[in-house]
Amino acid sequence: MRNFFCILIAFIAIKTASAQTFTLKSNDLGGQFTNEFTANAFGCNGSNKSPELSWANAPEGTKSFAVTMYDPDAPTGSGFWHWVIVNIPATVHELKAGAGDAKSNVAPANSLQSINDAGFPGYLGPCPPEHDAAHRYVITVYALKTDKLGNTATSTAALTGFMLNGQVIAKASLIVYCKR
Repeated sequence: MRNFFCILIAFIAIKTASAQTFTLKSNDLGGQFTNEFTANAFGCNGSNKSPELSWANAPEGTKSFAVTMYDPDAPTGSGFWHWVIVNIPATVHELKAGAGDAKSNVAPANSLQSINDAGFPGYLGPCPPEHDAAHRYVITVYALKTDKLGNTATSTAALTGFMLNGQVIAKASLIVYCKR
């Protein structure tokens, strides 16, 4: 019986040591947004291209993914949602650069881009007010326990966020800064 427990403890230790953390990364982004990814609105003249994002080690039971980009430093009293994309199939582990253009076919098939806080679906790059301190842009991937979230293209980001938090298994985030 003692050998059984020693083997069981060793198995648990190996399993725990080999477990990986759900992670999000981007080959396009460093610590600061470049002009390629900033908005072409509100006084900014960037290319408004959404960055490449990839994730790994999703938890068991993941049925779909969602990605959001949020600026908690926006001077609105409630932050600013720049991007909400949901219903990304569990077999997909990357958003290609430009996937935030809701009119292109770059986003994964069957995914859904809801409206951002500027009122249209898709990505809106950062454009903090001039002379503000650098804003933090939190990009988060959610591993979800549902295939379809149930929101629509006209669902607000706040409503979608509420729905995400009811279905989340795990999430991973990046923080990227922007100042002008």
